[in-house]
Amino acid sequence: MTDTPARPASNVPEFTVSELSGSLKRTVEETFAHVRVRGEISGFKRHSSGHLYFALKDADAVLDAVCWRGQAGRLAMNPEDGMEVVATGRLTTYPGRSKYQMVVERMELAGQGALLKLLEDRKRKLAAEGLFDAGRKRPIPFLPEVIGVVTSPTGAVIRDILHRLADRFPRRVLLWPVAVQGDGAAQQVADAIHGFNQLPLDGPVPRPDVLIVARGGGSIEDLWAFNEEVVVRAAAASKIPLISAVGHETDTTLIDFASDLRAPTPTAAAEKAVPVRAELVAQVADCGGRMVGSMARGIEERRVRVEHLSHALPNPRRVIEDCALRLDDRVERLRLALPNLLHKRGADLERLAARLKHPRELLSEKGHALTQLSTRLDHAMKSAAAAEKARIDKAGLRLEQMAERLPPAMGRVLDDRAARVQSLAALLESYSYKGVLTRGYAVVRDAAGAVMSAADAQAGAGWSVEFADGKTEVVVGHGPPPAARKHKTKDDGRQGSLL
Repeated sequence: MTDTPARPASNVPEFTVSELSGSLKRTVEETFAHVRVRGEISGFKRHSSGHLYFALKDADAVLDAVCWRGQAGRLAMNPEDGMEVVATGRLTTYPGRSKYQMVVERMELAGQGALLKLLEDRKRKLAAEGLFDAGRKRPIPFLPEVIGVVTSPTGAVIRDILHRLADRFPRRVLLWPVAVQGDGAAQQVADAIHGFNQLPLDGPVPRPDVLIVARGGGSIEDLWAFNEEVVVRAAAASKIPLISAVGHETDTTLIDFASDLRAPTPTAAAEKAVPVRAELVAQVADCGGRMVGSMARGIEERRVRVEHLSHALPNPRRVIEDCALRLDDRVERLRLALPNLLHKRGADLERLAARLKHPRELLSEKGHALTQLSTRLDHAMKSAAAAEKARIDKAGLRLEQMAERLPPAMGRVLDDRAARVQSLAALLESYSYKGVLTRGYAVVRDAAGAVMSAADAQAGAGWSVEFADGKTEVVVGHGPPPAARKHKTKDDGRQGSLL
């Protein structure tokens, strides 16, 4: 049995890994229970659970950080990569991986320079989307019935707006109370703008004709809620004309660019929202006086014109006398015009009668003309009859000549036709097969007709064989029957004349 060597004695206590990790965790958390760390955000990630994971770094070191969901919703800003921030929280360790990290509870931008850089970057981004275009801006109503105000209910801003409206032109005001700085202020302002826009036109709460988003002056950090994207997008999407009045005249926020009109102060916003009632009353009174004076001048001008026209008109009695004289003259002329007209028409009839002929003279002229016409007609008929007789005589002579020429011509035609028939008969005789039979050939026929091939020969079949001097009956394979050898048909094979 081998003895195990003894370990050397030591005064250093032994720890397990868990004990050492727990001791380190307690030491770090007690020592760094509240720290503020300045650095640049890197590797920012928003987990689906709502937790924020990122790292804070500077030129020489990196510190992992986490912001739990409950604290992330209360941050005054939206963290992004590249932001230089000051984070407030505590340090802790993660024994499972021997790492330490910072649990962030609050966060703000590190200095005004970083804020201005972030503001400028966000301004360029939103301007590129067209949210600041001048073509999107709408005119403010001249005299709105209802004015919606989005601001803090406890500040001096709402009192200044109400006081200025009461001085200029009292209108109905609807206040949507919101926080104007701090955690959640931007979301409250955006929700208020959306809420006013969603009011129905005929609902129990009237929909405002114009909105005023107002806040008093302050530092850039105090006004930062009005630089958030959610507020700028809500102002740009508002269907109700919107006036921004955030800060003093020298303060500028991004909502000023997205609104339809920017006012330097909340009081100026109230002045731009409504006109001065006293000035309107004076203007209306001035317009009324000018209208009355204009009507009086118009009436006076028309009276003077009527007087001038009356002076230019003639005396009615003289006009009537002139008309009576003209009427008497027309009556006298009418009384003399009828006899003159009858006399003129009588003279015209006499001249017409002088030009007319006696009926007997007219009848004599017409009879003479008729006689001449009858004579001309007789001459024409005689001429036509003579021409017709000459034409008939000429046709008869031609007919006689043709009758004399017809018999010789007929004989020549018949001779020509007979010669042609004989020629055709001779040609037909030359084509007859019987001429071939005289040279020693024969024609073989069966019941179906002429036999054209030796392949059609079948033993025992009866055939008819025609020679130049007659026909005989034969049986294929046996020779001609006796009766056929004794009886022969005589035929000279000649064709008679067709004529």
